[in-house]
Amino acid sequence: VIAVGANRSARVCYQEAIKHALTRKTFGKLLIEHQVIRHKLAEMARLIESTHDMIERIAFAFSKGAVDNDMGGACAMAKVQASTTFEFCAREASQIFGGSAIVKEGKGRVVERLYREVRASAIPGGSEEILRELIIKEALKPLGVALGNAKL
Repeated sequence: VIAVGANRSARVCYQEAIKHALTRKTFGKLLIEHQVIRHKLAEMARLIESTHDMIERIAFAFSKGAVDNDMGGACAMAKVQASTTFEFCAREASQIFGGSAIVKEGKGRVVERLYREVRASAIPGGSEEILRELIIKEALKPLGVALGNAKL
């Protein structure tokens, strides 16, 4: 659920940034006409869509009866991916909006609010560092590898 919400927030940042880039002019041309802006938007889209795909695969596995204990690593990976994607998209959208993204009203208000909420998606359900530990432990299980005294 946290991953779905974080990815949705990332998508809102992306959509707001595209709308702004299509209307805001700098140096005599639309923001979208600047290659660096298009690359920022392309990377945002790539991350959002790959995260969406990961979440869909997990939902499909659960709908087919996957056991909770077998899905811990995948769920941890989706949560980390979604929260880091949200953080990236909020930062890039903020860059695209410029100063408008640091005030609570005006064109950048949605991005400003979401940027403040990024950490609220990263911490619940386990911090990214703890979840990364779970991810690697789950990845090593099939190989019969144990990390020091850590229980797998």
